[in-house]
Amino acid sequence: MIKVLIVDDSILIQKVLRQIFESAAGIEVVGTAEDPLIARDKIKQLNPDVVTLDIEMPKMDGITFLKNLMRLKPMPVVMISTLTQKGAPATLQAMEYGAVDYVGKPSADNPELLADYAQEIIEKVKIASVANIARLEHQAARAPLTAKAPVKLGKLSNKVIAIGASTGGTEAIRELLLMMPADSPPIVITQHIPPVFSASFAKRLDGLLPMNVCEARDGDKLMVGHVYIAPGDKHLEVTKKGGLLYCKVFTGERVNLHLPSVEVLFNSITQHCAKSTIGVMLTGMGADGSHAMLPMKNAGCYTIIQDENSSVVWGMPGAAAAVGAGDKILPLQNIAEHILLQLKSTA
Repeated sequence: MIKVLIVDDSILIQKVLRQIFESAAGIEVVGTAEDPLIARDKIKQLNPDVVTLDIEMPKMDGITFLKNLMRLKPMPVVMISTLTQKGAPATLQAMEYGAVDYVGKPSADNPELLADYAQEIIEKVKIASVANIARLEHQAARAPLTAKAPVKLGKLSNKVIAIGASTGGTEAIRELLLMMPADSPPIVITQHIPPVFSASFAKRLDGLLPMNVCEARDGDKLMVGHVYIAPGDKHLEVTKKGGLLYCKVFTGERVNLHLPSVEVLFNSITQHCAKSTIGVMLTGMGADGSHAMLPMKNAGCYTIIQDENSSVVWGMPGAAAAVGAGDKILPLQNIAEHILLQLKSTA
């Protein structure tokens, strides 16, 4: 059984979360807490496997509590977050401090609406229970990351970097891109993320990186020094017109249960620009994009898979490795350096 502690100042939300978890096989609610101070004591008493944590609470906010928790007693935490533009920065900061994931909470604390998230909440708690605690501990303990000193790559015509990620991916992407120079080839990214969060994620990266980062728009031309992130409710493809590469952004059916889907992005790379692309599969639950990565590799794309020890969840990269889709399997901290070596060797 996965033992869960619910930390939320709303008694109504506590009740609904308890009902959701009690409806799921393999999950047991061992306690609830109205604020982080009570939660601190209950963690010591109950030793939960997973904590669900609200952000806005009395006595201590959830972000501060998370930071302290991951320093003193690292464990899987799922943030119960308001999925709004206002709530996005704090939730993304929680990922930086070591939270495994987040799930939606209606801004009005409407328990009937929260119940709509029931399956997602259950799935994310189960994923969190098998997350790589060593990786989360490292993530929480490290000094704040800053961009590396610029490294000149020079002109790399038609080179592209394509990245897929899910659980743990926002921080993995940030860590990888901070080690890339300002004149990097265009980078296209599909990260499983809600719509309102993808814009905040792009804005956050844009303020940290030497490259220009934006949510991809349909028809955007791929340019050196630019990063294009799939909107949270649309697929992203790379397409070619007149010898130039562009973003194709569109609403479609979910693929592998996801919109956007890594498989959609990687399939477009295979079709249009595999030989000039480096493909990267980062941490994430499930297998989205793993089977699309092998044809991409076979078509001439150089492929890199994040290794198990540095992944929060080795689902997507593990599935890609299992089918032989990677030219290299590397720790996250070595991927950017290897990308740069590969770019220079093929310039």
